[in-house]
Amino acid sequence: MAMSPQSFDYLGKMVYENSAIVLTKGKEYLVESRLMPLVKHHGFSTMDDYVNRLKSTPFSAMHKEIIEAMTTNETSFFRDIHPFEAIKSEVLPELLKTRASTRQLNIWSGACSSGQEPYSLAIMIREHFPMLSGWNIKIVATDLSEDVLNIAKKGCYRTLDVNRGLPAPLLVKYFEKNGADWQVKAEIRKMIDFKQMNLSGQWPSLPNMDIVLMRNVLIYFDQETKRGILGKIKRVLKPDGPLFLGSAETTFNLDESFKRVVMGKAAAYRAST
Repeated sequence: MAMSPQSFDYLGKMVYENSAIVLTKGKEYLVESRLMPLVKHHGFSTMDDYVNRLKSTPFSAMHKEIIEAMTTNETSFFRDIHPFEAIKSEVLPELLKTRASTRQLNIWSGACSSGQEPYSLAIMIREHFPMLSGWNIKIVATDLSEDVLNIAKKGCYRTLDVNRGLPAPLLVKYFEKNGADWQVKAEIRKMIDFKQMNLSGQWPSLPNMDIVLMRNVLIYFDQETKRGILGKIKRVLKPDGPLFLGSAETTFNLDESFKRVVMGKAAAYRAST
């Protein structure tokens, strides 16, 4: 039995208030398909019975499970390769010059999901920039979902996962077998600081960033939330630092202080002063 409009409205409001993810009309099937395993796990016969229980209790682990389930965690190593190529060929060579006096780099991978993006960055730095070995490099990786962050911290992936976007020579060089899976070597894992973070909520203390990747996450928010997130990014991103968004995302009509900069086949945004 399909859930009632009242149940869908409740779920949409609850998810929005705690994650800013927008569940518009027409996404009923998506919500049902992701939540039915939870309905069965908790022993309810219908979605409406499940929602009625949620309505009658304070915010709890059951509510958090729903937010986790509605979070999209699609990712892969070196996903949409062009931003990585831009960072390798243009951004990091320039930062090598402008940060030579401090020998420090801070990179933020927002909405990092299960960790493939920050690990890709760390591997790229180790592989192509040995001159940075004496620098203080901090990669901060954040996500709303504690479940995927636990996966990311372990850095242990199935063969199917490492075969998506990761060249075989890099797999052999930077991973080691762990049973049937592949685990990122400790020297790479220690380069990354994983933190739980709700982009639409109160942000933890972050260092000033030289590079920010906030890819394929703004699309899930409404315009007001997008503007708020971009405003906060601007406050932590150094003036010459690039912001990389997803290929379907833009700052246009959201924050005109960000200017689009073409870097090869990728585009980034810099906040004008």
